[in-house]
Amino acid sequence: QVRLVESGGGLVQAGASLRLSCAASGLSFSTYSMAWFRRAPGKEREFVGISRSSGGPYYTNSVKVRFTISRDTAKNTVFLQMNSLEPGDTAVYYCAALPSAALPFFNLAYANERIYPYWGQGTQVTVSS
Repeated sequence: QVRLVESGGGLVQAGASLRLSCAASGLSFSTYSMAWFRRAPGKEREFVGISRSSGGPYYTNSVKVRFTISRDTAKNTVFLQMNSLEPGDTAVYYCAALPSAALPFFNLAYANERIYPYWGQGTQVTVSS
């Protein structure tokens, strides 16, 4: 039974930092790429970045430099370190898992949420101005 559980969200002021966690179970963590998506109020779910099982992370341009994705294989956990948070970062943040065999060849295809078979429940991040 695959399970993804996000944690670490909260209410912070602009300029603050948060570290989100996504704990995975029921899968071979080292063979899965782990992605982060977010859904802001009134908007569609948006791709944030991905920690690929090999080849390193990939980020969307909107969060590059400010956000960092990392993995702790011993804990089967992927992290999203968010620095210099802005009100525009307010959203529910989700993690999603993708088997290595299904990793798209082209980076832009990572944003297609339909390719991810496993999702967490989301954690709320609110950034006040």
